[in-house]
Amino acid sequence: MSPPPGWYPDPSAPHLQRWWDGTTWTEHRAPAAAPTAPVPPPSAGGGGTGRAKVVALIAAGAVLVAAIVTGGLYLGRGDDGDGEDVRSVPNPATSGASPTTDAPSPSASTSQPSADDPAVVTDQLNGITLPLPDGWVRPQYVTEDDVVMTTDGTYDCPGDSGVCRHGLVISRTATGNDGSSPEALAKKDISDAADAAYDRDLVGRRPFGGIESHQQVASGQIAVAGRAGYYVRWRVKTAKGPGGYVESLAFPSSVGTEAPVLVRFVFDAGEDGPPLTDMDKITRGIRSIDDAATGGGVGSSIGPTD
Repeated sequence: MSPPPGWYPDPSAPHLQRWWDGTTWTEHRAPAAAPTAPVPPPSAGGGGTGRAKVVALIAAGAVLVAAIVTGGLYLGRGDDGDGEDVRSVPNPATSGASPTTDAPSPSASTSQPSADDPAVVTDQLNGITLPLPDGWVRPQYVTEDDVVMTTDGTYDCPGDSGVCRHGLVISRTATGNDGSSPEALAKKDISDAADAAYDRDLVGRRPFGGIESHQQVASGQIAVAGRAGYYVRWRVKTAKGPGGYVESLAFPSSVGTEAPVLVRFVFDAGEDGPPLTDMDKITRGIRSIDDAATGGGVGSSIGPTD
């Protein structure tokens, strides 16, 4: 049986706790609570004797050692010994001991990870935060502008030489020439988004051999961070590789001059690409920086607006 969701010792960092969602480790981490030792009462004559102090020190040391040993029991290492095995699960019992008598199960916390934890990406310029789903990381060594997250890892592009990623999310401010309404912005941006992702890169190479065709698979009005937005999603077929999905999402910012924001999603198709549900998950989780607890209407379809 898999342990219930909760905070457990981090397999890769014993001094931290990590959120186990009941199936796998997430990226949510928190400082581990320091163990405390009981302090014996003072002797009848007032301040404690030297013997009482020794007993207190021994008790504190025993508690600390027990905590270290217990924490070590929950650590999981990969078979290669080079680091954390993310498939490891919290072990509520000692090896070879009865879980009901010899070793207590860890107590799972009922609190969920907060909205300001490391699994949230902040776009200060546009005044929004975006959730960072499992399998996604903050951009590293990325040449594209305004990328806020990528899938973890890279692969050799199937077309011209270069390094590709299975998923990108880009957030930028729409310019004055992009149009006015979210619908106009999204419909105008989707072609540029597809070309930038799957046709030619910044130096003119064709990492996927170019786009052969595209098909619109979804579009419509949607509420993002409580604001009326619009999205357009294309399925793109490329000369090489499985192609992918591109989406342009437009909505007004809720900070500053409320300039329109464009969020682009680029997901490779095929079994190696991220699930399309991540597009919806990220969209539903977009929040205004000054209102991280935005509630109803976020990421939900809405009716026509004037």
